Amino acid sequence: MVKNLFISAISQKENYENRGSVEFQVFNFTTNIRKLTSHLELHKKDFSSQRGLRKILGKRQRLLAYLSKINREHYKKLIGELDIREIKTR
Repeated sequence: MVKNLFISAISQKENYENRGSVEFQVFNFTTNIRKLTSHLELHKKDFSSQRGLRKILGKRQRLLAYLSKINREHYKKLIGELDIREIKTR
């Protein structure tokens, strides 16, 4: 349901419904990261989930690096909307 809301928000703003877009992939990885993080708070010794979390974090990091190179404005807007990291101001 959250995915559908995000898809409709992106499609209205950008005039496309591309589920393979970098923004949608980052959003999807972020929701998975939040789910796994809450799971790992209860199950501290679930090492396979920890490994999966690290893999997803790496994928999201690479996508965000790519997005920051291609379009800095979309990058800043996306991390602001998803509340991923603090934006450093110069």
